[in-house]
Amino acid sequence: MTRRAAAAVVVVALLLSSLLLINGTMARGVQTTPPPVAAPTLSSQSAVERIRDEGLNRSQLTKTLSYLTEVIGPRLTGSPNVRRANDWTLERLKQWGLSNAHLEAWGPFGRGWSLERFSAEVVAPQSFPLVAYPKAWSPGTDGAITGDVVYVEADTEAALQAYKGKLKGAFVLIGSIRGTPAGFAPRATRLSDQKLLELANAPDPPSTVRPPTPRQPSAAQLAAQNFAARKMKFYYEEGAALLIDSSPGGDGGAVQFVQGYRVPVHLNPDGRVRAWDVKPPKLIPQIGVSNDHYNHLARMLQQGLQPRMAVNIAVRFHDADLMGYNTIAEIPGGDLKEEVVMLGAHLDSWHTATGATDNAAGVGVMMEAVRILQALKLQPRRTIRIALWTGEEQGGFGSESYVARHFGTGKPAALEAKGGAGALTKPEYDKLSVYFNLDGGTGKIRGIYLQDNSALRPIFREWLAPLADLGASTIAPGNSSGSDFLSFDAVGLPGLDFLQDDIEYETRTWHSNQDTFDRLQFDDLKQASVVVATFVYNAAMRDQKLPRKNQK
Repeated sequence: MTRRAAAAVVVVALLLSSLLLINGTMARGVQTTPPPVAAPTLSSQSAVERIRDEGLNRSQLTKTLSYLTEVIGPRLTGSPNVRRANDWTLERLKQWGLSNAHLEAWGPFGRGWSLERFSAEVVAPQSFPLVAYPKAWSPGTDGAITGDVVYVEADTEAALQAYKGKLKGAFVLIGSIRGTPAGFAPRATRLSDQKLLELANAPDPPSTVRPPTPRQPSAAQLAAQNFAARKMKFYYEEGAALLIDSSPGGDGGAVQFVQGYRVPVHLNPDGRVRAWDVKPPKLIPQIGVSNDHYNHLARMLQQGLQPRMAVNIAVRFHDADLMGYNTIAEIPGGDLKEEVVMLGAHLDSWHTATGATDNAAGVGVMMEAVRILQALKLQPRRTIRIALWTGEEQGGFGSESYVARHFGTGKPAALEAKGGAGALTKPEYDKLSVYFNLDGGTGKIRGIYLQDNSALRPIFREWLAPLADLGASTIAPGNSSGSDFLSFDAVGLPGLDFLQDDIEYETRTWHSNQDTFDRLQFDDLKQASVVVATFVYNAAMRDQKLPRKNQK
């Protein structure tokens, strides 16, 4: 009863009950000992304010990212370095007080690969070092080798046969001469207000999602592909000693997209053989060269010069443990602890740099988000689970395996416009509220993609409101692409990707030799950690799980 109601009854009752006032309400009856006072419920607004203060003023991102990139270094899936990263992140999360921290195996994946020594230089008719990197899983050269550089200019079988008997021991240029136009546009960019408006105003996708019709190559394209495969087979038949590829992107010393070794078609007719297989076919060592230097070599040949190169590739393959591992840890929930809110990023990287923006940045932000929540002792209602995946760069293997094991493999019935999920789901499927992903570089978060789930719009609009002054306010109705959230989305679970400023991700750092610690923007990443922590906290605290696509 209230104080006013008590006074209306008797004065004595008022005096007795006023002694038993607890949090602004009266006890029902006279007690000699007052009951324990419950901790006040933290309002969402005050939680966001505390998250902002912790994330912006006491961040540990710099320490986390420096260790991942400059102490551990490149983290190629299957390599000793990625396992070191698994172990280090696991121990770090334990130190911060997270529970159920463990490594969860997936696979088998195959052999690991690490580079022990590499040099590539032109030694005649003039000498200069090359900006170049071996492709991952390339075999070594068994010591330093030298050879003449050859550019096979042939677009017919007859022209190709003119090189017969001339390629044994040769270093063959297999790429293309690529233009390097002046870069008049700024290399680093942020999403403009106009672009954000376009993303926000994009129409909602249709309710029925139909798989796209595969594009069939034209006759000319198919002929070109077939002849390119024929040339590659010819290099193997003729005994080339080294294959030299151009860089598909980048200039000015950037070597971009020098990734995993692709097994030639003639050695892999069904497309199932991978260079990381335990017993792959015998491969010719292969390197990627910056476009500036590749073009230089090709033009030397066109001028009638004969460049000669010296190359030394020393590698080690690792097959003692063929499994991959994901790092998993939790902040236990309260009254809804059986339900789960997940966040994650991929821990693996390519080998030509230290994987700073792709994707140590995402890992650091997600680790920082759970550190913030744990440091503030913000008790979530749902369990919060962080997952740091491996195998993403080879095809989302780590997250795909996790989803299949924990949630199921059924295709979402949303593809048939019926709602719900396919039949091959597991009990945990109904327990997941949402998975949040970060894999877009070092830029600040500007909003979030709905991934065709319009029911999320009013919820996220409310969550973004107190973050607008930090630059996060855009809700894009469409799809993001190309990372681990797709493993969740593929089975009808809410797998969502944040919208980030590009900075210089696509122009400089993505899959390149310039993806280093120095390219990280820490003010942006602090902002991102605050946004992620806020979204995760709100998802863990709301009364209902987040709605799913076409949910009835």
